[in-house]
Amino acid sequence: MKKLYFTLIPITLLLITGCSKDFLKSYERRIVGGTWELYDVNSFGIGSSDRPNFTAGRFTFESSGGVTYINNQGEMYEGSWDIRRDWQQDSQVQGLFITVVSFQTQDVISEYFDDLQFTGTNRFKAFIYNGGRTYTCKFKR
Repeated sequence: MKKLYFTLIPITLLLITGCSKDFLKSYERRIVGGTWELYDVNSFGIGSSDRPNFTAGRFTFESSGGVTYINNQGEMYEGSWDIRRDWQQDSQVQGLFITVVSFQTQDVISEYFDDLQFTGTNRFKAFIYNGGRTYTCKFKR
C-alpha cells in the first residue's frame, strides 16, 4: 500500500504543476493579454436573420476595460468591454458587452454576447441568443 502512495504522489504533483490553471482565474483575467481573433460565426435555429455586429476581426482586451478592434479591412476601432454576470435557470452565466467606435469614420459597433464559455487557455465561444436563433462566435488567441 505504501508503494502505491509513493507512486501516486509524484504523478499527482506532476499533473497539478503541468496543467494550466486558467480555469481558476476570473473571466476578466483570462480575456486580457494578447490578441483574440474572431474566426468563425455559426447560426442555429429559426427566426431573425440579423447577423451579429462582429463577424470577423481581432480584439485586444485591456485590464482597464479598454478594447481595440481591427476589422478585416484594417480599420481600427477603440472602446470598452465589460463582463456581466447573470442568472439563467438556476445557473450563472458570464455575458460580454463590447462597444467600439472608429474615430475616423464615427462608426459605432456594439454587441452583447449573452453567454461566454472558455474552451481552453487560448479559445472561447461567445453566444448571442436572438429569438429562436443562436449565434456562436468562436475566438482564438
